Amino acid sequence: MIYHCCDPRRRERVLQAITDGRAINGIDFLEALDREAPADTPAQRTLLLRFLDTAPALALENFELSGGERITDVELEWVTRADAPNAALAEPGLITYLATLPAPEQVLVLRTSSTGDHAGYRLRLVVSPGALVPPPGIDQVLSEIDFSFKVECPTDFDCAPLHACPEEPVEQPALSYLAKDYQSFRRLMLDRMAQLMPDWRERNAADLGITLVEALAYTADRLSYAQDAVATEAYLATARRRSSVRRHARLVDYRMHDGANARVWVQVQSSADGITLQAGTRFLTRVNSFEPVIPEDDEEAALRLSPLVFESLHAKTLTVVENAMPFYEWSDAECCLPGGATRATLAGDYPSLAPGDVLIFEERLGPRTGRAADADPAIRHAVRLTAVQAGETDVLEGAPITEIRWAKEDALPFPFCLSSELDEAVGGGLQRQVSHALGNVLLADHGQTIADEALGVVPQSHLQLVPEAGGGPCAPPETRTVPPRFRPRLAEGPISQVAPFDEPAPSAYAATHPDLMSRRPKVVLLSGEAPMQEEWQARPDLLQSFPEHTHFVVETEADGAALLRFGDNRNGRRPATGTPFVAGYRVGNGRRGNVGAGAISHVISGFSEITAVRNPIPASGGLDPESMEDVRQAAPYAYRRQQRAVTPEDYAEMARRHRDVQRAAATFRWNGHGHTVFVTVDRFGNRPVTPEFKAELREQLNAVRMAGYDLEIDAPRFIALEIGLFVCAHRDHFRSQVRQDLLRALGASRNPDGSTGFFHPDRLTFGNAVYLSAIYARTMAVEGVASVEARHFRRRGSTRTEALENGVLAFGRLEIARLDNDPNYPEHGTLEIEMGGGK
Repeated sequence: MIYHCCDPRRRERVLQAITDGRAINGIDFLEALDREAPADTPAQRTLLLRFLDTAPALALENFELSGGERITDVELEWVTRADAPNAALAEPGLITYLATLPAPEQVLVLRTSSTGDHAGYRLRLVVSPGALVPPPGIDQVLSEIDFSFKVECPTDFDCAPLHACPEEPVEQPALSYLAKDYQSFRRLMLDRMAQLMPDWRERNAADLGITLVEALAYTADRLSYAQDAVATEAYLATARRRSSVRRHARLVDYRMHDGANARVWVQVQSSADGITLQAGTRFLTRVNSFEPVIPEDDEEAALRLSPLVFESLHAKTLTVVENAMPFYEWSDAECCLPGGATRATLAGDYPSLAPGDVLIFEERLGPRTGRAADADPAIRHAVRLTAVQAGETDVLEGAPITEIRWAKEDALPFPFCLSSELDEAVGGGLQRQVSHALGNVLLADHGQTIADEALGVVPQSHLQLVPEAGGGPCAPPETRTVPPRFRPRLAEGPISQVAPFDEPAPSAYAATHPDLMSRRPKVVLLSGEAPMQEEWQARPDLLQSFPEHTHFVVETEADGAALLRFGDNRNGRRPATGTPFVAGYRVGNGRRGNVGAGAISHVISGFSEITAVRNPIPASGGLDPESMEDVRQAAPYAYRRQQRAVTPEDYAEMARRHRDVQRAAATFRWNGHGHTVFVTVDRFGNRPVTPEFKAELREQLNAVRMAGYDLEIDAPRFIALEIGLFVCAHRDHFRSQVRQDLLRALGASRNPDGSTGFFHPDRLTFGNAVYLSAIYARTMAVEGVASVEARHFRRRGSTRTEALENGVLAFGRLEIARLDNDPNYPEHGTLEIEMGGGK
């Protein structure tokens, strides 16, 4: 046939005619025996011609074989029926093979003179040689067939024919591509309609044509806005969505953080032993008209008053004796726990205490007045016990005692008064139990759990990509479906950014100061139907996710809304269509959770034995999300940040990137077979360089250090100072008050107003010289000081006067000045102030 049809139906029509009893027949298919040919039968020379009905009686003159490229003279040698083969022509093996054919009466066997070439051949049935019509009873369309002798030969080519039908060129209308809004699109369409339909001049809004034009203009306006929005979000400088800024920053290895939730130590007092508060117990900030214990039935009413919600991170069994534990003074009076202490003795036997428990030391009475209202709320500190020895007895007094030790990282930052002599104005006398230790302490963090929120199911795909060019009219392009967009939005926000909880943390400080980069959104996502649900894990990004990983990303926008983004089967798995999702998450984040001391007052519980709930120490760690403007400023420089340590200055810089290192210095030393890098670190608040801290910092530096260089972490060399001042007070000021203000101004502690003393550890670091003029300036700034004169200004134990004469004390590269003026530790520096004048 000269025609090419994509849907050939002639064969079905002929078969139907045969079924109806009509005398018509035609070629069904042709098979060239190759690999299945018997051993005595020549391969590629035997053709099996199958008809739709019983094969007609045909002679060689009824066949016409044509085609070929190199071999064009292929002829037919003989023809026989498959159901009654001529034994004189067909080989025995061929006769046996023909007997196995299905419906052999429909098959004619032909033998060719040659195997032909790889080109195509055509076999036609003709009534006589040279005729254009087939024998009687043979359908003209099904009287010929194209075939190849080399069908079973391996080839790199596609045998499917390509029929390309050129498309007629379409006249492009003259359109203005400057149209970008609703009005310009509407006018453009109406102008085009005027060209196509000049007789249509209707402009009434109720007209169907105008309605269609305006609907299309509205859709075009929305698409134009979407195009502009995509162009805007494509650049860091112009992006308006927080998720877009995050992705741009990630391309240069800058991680945009979403803030952090606050953590707080909560003390729960009980009137009965054995009460266990489970992990996830909810605590509320103060709510009027509610008792400390709020039953679960009243929880909804309490939450309507919008308190902040904190949830415990671990379980805790309460004990009555741990509500308040006094310190033991060993029969002495006017005692205190000095700053830097890591051990104490409790009065009483406390077998329930164990290493890992957290205690809060608190000043409960004013040391001078003995009144609770005069207690300093800033004199409170949390410690994690590392050793407990209960069941001991003071041999002299016979009193039961308990020895406790805590982590060095939790060393007391200031002294705690245990007993004091009261002022005469309040009657004098000795006041004991000025401070005590609080037990029954839990660690809680900001955030309220939202459970089992249905996020819907993954929708069906309804979009398809534009087909690629190519193929023919009978080879339509393969349909490429656009995966459905599924980005569910969580109903509440902002999502809590929670750090992993390490219950056996080395110290109370470490438990409340996790690394910011370890924060993750607290979202638990389940897919499928219970009980065969599959859990998905939240990740900062999907760059390291494999196609089988059930990972997702929580993207928080500027308004606090959180959307979930899944993978694409290359980076992370794409959820299947029809999969339902259920989410559980926590809401509560940022600086709002940094509540003050005593703000938490309620617990959601069914234990009526709980008598009081409070947080003696303010919550800390809450941090607002990083702003988009900060990211725009910082991200372009992120890739310039050095991530390797080669020189000593590099090691010092890498150590300073630790959250708890104020300053660092590095030194190279030859150890006989290589170099050892000694990194000397100065921690904030003069905290000790503990083995736990060394291990943490070493792990951070191992990722950037040079291969072959050993690494050691050590503490700085603190140089104690001796300073003596003679201060003259104004005649209308009391000398005692001026002296007290001077000790605070030149001290080493942090003042209640947030200011720091001149010798506070965070103001002094490696190699910082101490200038006498700066001390004079700080002294003269104190109200009531008329003049000041230095009597001695030197290192402790030195008698040299050069520093007093020159007005400066210089220090080495690894030395740090220290002046704590602590009477319990004079070796940490002393400050002598002699007063004159005044009253």
